[in-house]
Amino acid sequence: MMLTAENYFSTEMNMKYMGCSQFKSFMECEAAALAEIKGEYAREKSVSLLVGSYVDAHYEKTLDLFKAQNPEIFTQKGELKSDYKHAEYIIARLERDELFQQYMSGEKQVIKTGEIMGIPFKIKIDSYHPRDKIVDLKIMKDFDGIWKDGLKLSFVEAWGYDIQAAIYQFIEDNNLPFFIAGATKQKPEPDLEIISIPQSRLDYCLDMVIQYAPRFADIKKGLIVPTRCGRCDYCKSTKILTKPVEYLELCG
Repeated sequence: MMLTAENYFSTEMNMKYMGCSQFKSFMECEAAALAEIKGEYAREKSVSLLVGSYVDAHYEKTLDLFKAQNPEIFTQKGELKSDYKHAEYIIARLERDELFQQYMSGEKQVIKTGEIMGIPFKIKIDSYHPRDKIVDLKIMKDFDGIWKDGLKLSFVEAWGYDIQAAIYQFIEDNNLPFFIAGATKQKPEPDLEIISIPQSRLDYCLDMVIQYAPRFADIKKGLIVPTRCGRCDYCKSTKILTKPVEYLELCG
């Protein structure tokens, strides 16, 4: 079966191909990632996630479909709830910026496939400028650093956007520079930036993908038992108590 926009996120294609979100999910929790691929677990659709998806859908020109598939964004009177009215405001703000629009003016939702270490990967580029650049749209809470595992990281590293960039660049196969067209959900005024990621960071992240992708592929094939992180919602929802624990064990 051919990979298309309609089946891109299907269980069959998620089993056949490794994707950027899938790879990052495996990095966070192997057990949750595998359950999600198999359709045994679904992440909750938060308002924050839906606001970002609303702006994404505008640039994809699929906003009418998004509204039809997510009726919870409307009030009982059929009006957009306040968070999604703000999403409309974010869109209007981005459309007033000439540079932002230029970066988002490429070919939309371009699907490409390739292999890393013999493992099939799929990518879907938000704004593709052949022979020039790869642009990915990100709508986030803010541009501040994020504390993770005791370290304060750039949001790019904390959310694995650098890993996504490395995969996109490798699969696109022309070593094009990768940019994030970023905007925040801040009120009353969203912030916006065009953000570059140095090639040295992309090279580092590609090495990480090369290191871990074979293990994740073997987990999907059932050759390796996935590790549970013990912290995510999936692990908590499937947790089975076997013995008491000493209270100090819960501090870490």
